[in-house]
Amino acid sequence: MKVFFRFFRDYPRESVLAPLFKLFEAGFDLLVPLVVASIIDRGIGGDDTAYILRMAGVLVLLAFVGLACVVTAQFFAAKAAVGTAARLRHDLFAHMQSFTYAETDRVGIPTMITRMTSDINQVQSGVNMALRLTLRSPIIVLGSMIVAFTIDVRLAMIFAAVIPLLAAVVFGVMLGGIPLYRQAQTKLDEITGRTRENLNGVRVIRAYRREQQEIDAFEATTEEHTTLQNRAGRLTALMNPVTYVLVNLAVVLLIRQAAPAVDTGRLTQGEVVALVNYMGQILVELVKLANLILLLTKAAACSARVQTVLEMPAGLAVRAEDGLPVPVGENVPAVSFDRVSLTYEGAAAPSLSDITFSVPVGSTVGVIGGTGSGKTSLIDLIPRFYEATEGIVRVMGRDVASYEPAELRARIGVVPQKAELFRGTVRSNLLWGTADGQASDDELWDALEIAQAADFVREKDGGLDAPVEQKGRNFSGGQKQRLTIARALVGRPDILILDDSASALDFATDAALRKALRTLTGTTVFIISQRTSSIRACDRIVVLEEGCAVGIGTHEQLLASCALYREIHESQFKGGDEA
Repeated sequence: MKVFFRFFRDYPRESVLAPLFKLFEAGFDLLVPLVVASIIDRGIGGDDTAYILRMAGVLVLLAFVGLACVVTAQFFAAKAAVGTAARLRHDLFAHMQSFTYAETDRVGIPTMITRMTSDINQVQSGVNMALRLTLRSPIIVLGSMIVAFTIDVRLAMIFAAVIPLLAAVVFGVMLGGIPLYRQAQTKLDEITGRTRENLNGVRVIRAYRREQQEIDAFEATTEEHTTLQNRAGRLTALMNPVTYVLVNLAVVLLIRQAAPAVDTGRLTQGEVVALVNYMGQILVELVKLANLILLLTKAAACSARVQTVLEMPAGLAVRAEDGLPVPVGENVPAVSFDRVSLTYEGAAAPSLSDITFSVPVGSTVGVIGGTGSGKTSLIDLIPRFYEATEGIVRVMGRDVASYEPAELRARIGVVPQKAELFRGTVRSNLLWGTADGQASDDELWDALEIAQAADFVREKDGGLDAPVEQKGRNFSGGQKQRLTIARALVGRPDILILDDSASALDFATDAALRKALRTLTGTTVFIISQRTSSIRACDRIVVLEEGCAVGIGTHEQLLASCALYREIHESQFKGGDEA
């Protein structure tokens, strides 16, 4: 319940005024049956039309005052609820933004989406209804019983007997439904995850004609969710008929016991009508209270799920450099791996094992290997997207763990395997590559020239201010890759990592890009590729197989000494002859 009340204290005035005005409304509601009783006894019984009209005016006045109290209470309750949800959503989003790759993998994207949307909406509804009904319903129930005792003690005993029965039915149904609703909420996470997977992989699904299988799997998941909701619905559907049977039996008993009292003059007809009205109010408020508790239980469960994410430690700890002083000078390698291994959380085997090599400043390094050999895992350790489980990764002679993450990543430009562009303009997308979001037009065009993207950007209406649709839908795959390379180059990084980011380029453009990259002075470039033609001119090539470095050297050296590299090269060029 921490989250449920975490931002609640930020609205102390609303937290007091909303229940207070609902109490005023409850008081006016309790007066209505007494006014009706007075109309029946004095107005109708005494044939006093003027009195009936006066009391009718009182009822109208009570209605308007009650409405004003309801609107005021709803205003303050909504303000507190929406404000609480907004702040909670803001803090949760900011916390998720600080997650490392490993923490994001641990939580899961579908889970984070559900926490941000459905769970926080439940918390918002819970705060709203708690402010409006937490005090009102108990006051109405207790008030009705107290007023019944002031009218007639003997008949009020019927109230004292029926209220516990009604409460037992209402809360029994509620307690049975809560576990089912919790299971249904968990199943909703699965539906969200499956929907996201299908939308992201829709092209692959269609390419392999897997539509029907995915439809069947989705229907199976939704069927399980529907089954849980139906079971919960059938259980909660018992509430109204059972409670109404009890109340109507109580009304019959009330009238049966009240008839002799009316005949003897101990009770009036108006008082009997008032008792019946109070019985009806008790029923309505108990049902409201049960629904409120059900809603609060769901909100509490959702807030606990949100709290679990908020309490997860996020970000990277910065630790002091251990051992000898950090070497400085021209001979310090730009990047070095010292017996580095990486095992992902929950993985049965390491993805990288005992990797050791160093890269001089300003050199170009190629990384090649089969699918799943650990190429991306290797370069993810340089900007510390993942933590090495063994060994040390150093950048400019310092352990990457001794850098502040922002300081480290300001020195590294990363072009991910999947080209990602954001809605906006070419300029706004390129400026993502700078630390302060500022760069001159000349700097932007220089980056585009090196990335071989200047020609098609000039052809676009607006040039640098040409629009970019979401995910860059108005650009081809090769154009998107070149724009993401230009984005990384704008910040003039010390280390540039190209993670198979030229796969959509033709050989001529790829060659021109590699030639342009070699003109960068002082920049160390890592090129991850499946094509030996893209890395053959690199100063050093690292060959990976099942997470191990099976070869390190130049193109010619590896052709002579590394069977795997030679096999990859010969599979792409007949007999190894690129010409």
